[in-house]
Amino acid sequence: MVDFKKDNKQISGQRPRRRNPSKGDREESEFIEKLVSINRVAKVVKGGRRFAFGALVVIGDGNGRVGFGSGKAREVPEAIRKATEEAKGAMVHIPLREGRTLHHDISGRFDAGRVHMRAAPPGTGIIAGGPMRAVFEALGLRDVVAKSIGCSNPHNMIRATFHGLIQILSPRSVASKRGKKVSDIVGHRVDKTTSEADVAASTGAPAGARE
Repeated sequence: MVDFKKDNKQISGQRPRRRNPSKGDREESEFIEKLVSINRVAKVVKGGRRFAFGALVVIGDGNGRVGFGSGKAREVPEAIRKATEEAKGAMVHIPLREGRTLHHDISGRFDAGRVHMRAAPPGTGIIAGGPMRAVFEALGLRDVVAKSIGCSNPHNMIRATFHGLIQILSPRSVASKRGKKVSDIVGHRVDKTTSEADVAASTGAPAGARE
């Protein structure tokens, strides 16, 4: 006869094995993935229509690296997977000021999409909508003011945003190109701001106003 109590004791005494996450799982958990849009398209063939789905994904590490990609498949999960893989292979590094905002104001354009992005003081938050907000959150920006003045197509908005972001230069890179120190570049920017404020105070006009 089989002693079921003995077998149950042996089974209960065994500790369940814990599955160690693989290196790929750990890498995927480090990225911030944002699904921007899902578009359904149909192809008319003999006998009916064939539907497919297009996905637009933004991915970033929250620390200055971000990328976007698009994928198309017969099923939504497969389209998202293709877009995610393309976004991982197209990630770029964007320099951030104090790890929270842009170094300077910048504009971007792609086809009919045009966007303006401005640096903001601490506590401003992300003032942007739609696809641009997804890019900023994945990038790691916490204070930025952005405005889209072109078309509202998600693909054009994201490409225009990336066109502006890749043009951002940090004071260190500008100083290395000009053969100067970082303090000289930053000091010049501060002195210029101060002079505009002094002129505005003396004339009674708002700072930055032009005749």
